[in-house]
Amino acid sequence: MAELLVQQLVNWITLGCIYALLAIGFSLIFGVLNVIHFSHGDVAMTAPFISLAMAQLLATAVGVSGPVWLIIAVLAAVLAVGIIGIVLDKVVIRRFRDAPAMMALVATVALGIVIRELIRHLYPQGSNPHAFPRLVSGVAFDVGTVPISWFALLVVLLTTALVALLFFFLKMTPLGLRIRAASEDRVVARMMGIRDTRVFRATFFIASAIGAIAGLLFASYAGVTRFDFGVMAGLLGFSAAVIGGLGSMPGAILGGLIIAGIEVLAQTFVPDGASYRLVFVFLLVIVVLIFRPAGLLGRPVMEKV
Repeated sequence: MAELLVQQLVNWITLGCIYALLAIGFSLIFGVLNVIHFSHGDVAMTAPFISLAMAQLLATAVGVSGPVWLIIAVLAAVLAVGIIGIVLDKVVIRRFRDAPAMMALVATVALGIVIRELIRHLYPQGSNPHAFPRLVSGVAFDVGTVPISWFALLVVLLTTALVALLFFFLKMTPLGLRIRAASEDRVVARMMGIRDTRVFRATFFIASAIGAIAGLLFASYAGVTRFDFGVMAGLLGFSAAVIGGLGSMPGAILGGLIIAGIEVLAQTFVPDGASYRLVFVFLLVIVVLIFRPAGLLGRPVMEKV
C-alpha cells in the first residue's frame, strides 16, 4: 500500500506540474488582455509535432539520429510556438480584444479547430497517433522500492524553475512591470506611456512558449501525441485556471495540482476510474463556479497578474 501511495504521489506531482504550466498560459493571457484564449491548448500541442518534424529533418540531413537532435528540436519547437502565438495574436486575436467576450470565445474556438485540421492534413499521417519519446529516461533514485524517474524529476525541476523565472520577470524587470501595469488597467498604462503592442506581443510569446513546454511534457508523459490532444490539454489547463482563479498565477499552480490530484485519486480508488476521471474534474469546475466564481485564489475585483 505504501508503494502505491508513493507512486501515485509522484504521478500527482508530475501531472500537476504539467497542468499548472498549461493553466499559467491561460491566466497570463486573460490577466493582460482579458481574453479567454481557447485555442491555447491547440497552440501548445503543436510543439510535439514541430519537434518530431525538426528531429527527423535534422537526422535526415546529417544521416545520424540521436538525442542531441531531439534536444535541438525541442528548443526550436518552444521558440517556434512562441512566435506562432505572436502571429495568431496579430492576425486574429487582437481584433477581439475590445469585442464582446462571446466573439472572442467563438473566434478562439474556431482558431483551435483550424490548428487541429492543419496538423491533421499537413503532418504526414496526421490523423494517426505518433509515438513521442521520453525527454529523459532512466531512474534517478529510489524511494523505498519505488523508482523515481529522471522524467518526473525533470518535470518538477523545470516547472519550479519556469515559475520562479516568470515571477522574477513580472516583478523585477521593466517589461514585466509593464505587463503587470497593463493587466491592472490598460487605460492608465497607456497614459503612462506603456505601449500596448509590445506588452501584448511579449505576453503571447511567454504564454505560448510556456504552453509549448507543457505540450512537450504532456506528450512525453503519455508517450504519444495526436492532432486532437490540444482539445484535452486546453480543457484541463483552462479548468485548472478557472479553479485557481483566472488571472492568478498562484491560482493556476493550485488548480493544476488539484485537477491532477482528482485524476490520480479517481484512477487509483474508483472502479474503472480512468473512464470517469474527467467527470469528477468538471464536476469540481461546476462547484467552484457556483460557490466561488472568481476561483479559489481569484478576486471578485480582478487583480490579474
